[in-house]
Amino acid sequence: MRLSYREALNQAMCEEMERDPNVLLLGEEVGHYQGAYKVSQGMLQKFGEKRVIDTPIAEAGFVGVGVGAAMVGLRPIVELMTFNFSLVAIDQIINNAAKIRQMSGGQFKVPMVIRGAGGAAHQLGAQHSQSLEAMFCHVPGLKVVMPSTPADAKGLLKTAIRDDDPVIFIEGELLYGNQGEVPEGEHPIPLGKGDIKRAGSDCTIVCWSKMVHLALAAAEVLAKEGISVEVVDPRTLKPLDTELIFSSVAKTHRCVIVEEGWPFSGVGAEIAHRIQHAVFDELDAPIERVTAMDVPMPYALHLEELVVPTAPKVVAAVRRALYLAAPTA
Repeated sequence: MRLSYREALNQAMCEEMERDPNVLLLGEEVGHYQGAYKVSQGMLQKFGEKRVIDTPIAEAGFVGVGVGAAMVGLRPIVELMTFNFSLVAIDQIINNAAKIRQMSGGQFKVPMVIRGAGGAAHQLGAQHSQSLEAMFCHVPGLKVVMPSTPADAKGLLKTAIRDDDPVIFIEGELLYGNQGEVPEGEHPIPLGKGDIKRAGSDCTIVCWSKMVHLALAAAEVLAKEGISVEVVDPRTLKPLDTELIFSSVAKTHRCVIVEEGWPFSGVGAEIAHRIQHAVFDELDAPIERVTAMDVPMPYALHLEELVVPTAPKVVAAVRRALYLAAPTA
């Protein structure tokens, strides 16, 4: 069936709440307003106010409620209006959710999903346009998921809800309206299992979330020049499907990593390190990276477009990896 990204997320939550009475949803505007991005549309009417809970605008408070609920046997889905607001709850996420299982000697599990929109949208300014996945990947005890398609969004969210550890589930802010085929019935996707979104032979592009769509657009441009690009979507950043990445690089012998986050200490830097450590002899060129610029996001549209990754920037990076000059006009 064909669903939008938001419909796939909604379907995953509804199915899990029907399957397991311990699953609940809480967050800002998830109930009566149907969700800031309408992901929870219809859920209040279906499950009632005890399981779809509107919270105050107090992220530290309701994320903490989610941690406590998970410790006593519930499986909360905590929706943040945007992951930019996760910074308000960072103590709860890093010092409580991520650490309680280890610090209690396994006496407590924290089976919760913290989900919401991440990355830049259109002219939301520096405080509302951040890609913070690298920060969460840095923290032991957290799993980090970033789906790019409706099918992946549904399958990964169902798996995340069933996981016994806290999962950071970041949804591309510009992906909610994207349409795609979603398999009928159960299709949970294991965390740590990536996907080849386009097969190719000349260069590997590793990317996730909405960067996958940039990479696919760049691959179309490059195909017209006779360049075959393989697009690898890890889908989960922690755990990371390194074997899939390594096997692709061993096939193409070149690699470009595309991420929306900042370059310094980014997820791409870790992936590049792992590639050069494991399959260095397979590389025929240095690894290229395409990231956002290392600046706070400007508000002006033309400056925002200058800062974020674009398909032409990806095309240029692949050409550099192949030691090809840009075509002349």
